[in-house]
Amino acid sequence: MSRYEEVRELAKKSVAPHTNAADKEGRFPKESFEALREAGYFGLMIPKEFGGSGGTLSDHAEVCMALAESCATTALCYMMHNVASYSIVASGSDEMKKEKLPAIAQGKKVMALAFSESGSGTHFYLPELSAKKEGEKIALNGRKSFVTTARFADEYLVDANSIEAEGLDIWSVPSEAKGIVFEDAQWDGLGMRGNNSMPMSLENVTLSSSDRVGKAGEGGAILSNIIAPYFVTGLAAVYSGVASAAQDVAIKYAKTRKYPDGSTLSGIPTVQEHLAKIYRLTQSARHYTFAAAKNGTQNAPNAVADMFAARINASENVVEVCRLAMKIGGGNAYAKRLPLERYLRDSYAAAVMAPSTDVLAIWLAQALIAES
Repeated sequence: MSRYEEVRELAKKSVAPHTNAADKEGRFPKESFEALREAGYFGLMIPKEFGGSGGTLSDHAEVCMALAESCATTALCYMMHNVASYSIVASGSDEMKKEKLPAIAQGKKVMALAFSESGSGTHFYLPELSAKKEGEKIALNGRKSFVTTARFADEYLVDANSIEAEGLDIWSVPSEAKGIVFEDAQWDGLGMRGNNSMPMSLENVTLSSSDRVGKAGEGGAILSNIIAPYFVTGLAAVYSGVASAAQDVAIKYAKTRKYPDGSTLSGIPTVQEHLAKIYRLTQSARHYTFAAAKNGTQNAPNAVADMFAARINASENVVEVCRLAMKIGGGNAYAKRLPLERYLRDSYAAAVMAPSTDVLAIWLAQALIAES
């Protein structure tokens, strides 16, 4: 059984039962995360020498896609945990790796990202968060917006302009650090309702140099070379998973929705056309995402461009897949008797989640120019 199939079965059993509650109540899916913890998936990206699975970008994509078929919120939050964890694997000091990686692998530490700011929007590489020297310590002050997994993560990676070198620094900030304030009751999303996204204020949060991921000024390179590829590919996988779920529901409903004469919805040519397009768009998203992840794993030519393009492709395709699936579901979909309206709401986050598809299109063009 492949990793994708393994996680797909795990998600059906231990994640899907909590999805509706997380969506309706807008609460973080703690039970789903606990199931992933018990199954050892918090250590997916951690090297085996630290107790993890030593997963690749392809493994990351497979697990995120499989989870998203059952719960997009769980998949999104888990994806960010992987990205933050791998950032430490790829760029953390030996001291940081020895301290944090075994705990992550054992499921004792949940990681999250805190890069978005109100002032810079989806351009999270332009932080306004300030850093200043206080003796041997560094003090961070400012505010991060849309922090996913807020209050439930144990540590957050945040970016700030470096005061010791030109460029950015990325810091690993413990949730219990003095001066961190979460602004509750700020999240009431249209979709992805359980991700507990909210602003996080940092008021004179003091850290030591050992809390910095990488050397002073290397944050920009880490964002570009580690965080962005894994984040973008993870999002492509999440939205491909949502498209897959919508596809399966639409096909099943079309085959089982019967009329008085015994015929089914699937016998109507217009519905058949919709199903054909749904399948084509879904498979396009899935296969391109897996191919881009494979290229990234192998460091193939145009790998970066493929990852950006796969994210754009999945983000655009999932909205159209869900729109067509809603048409097939008709009144039952609109009345929420089918999960299609949840898939549609979740899909709309694809275009606005940083980096937005508009920003990604520019990045894609720039990558193509640089690689040609």
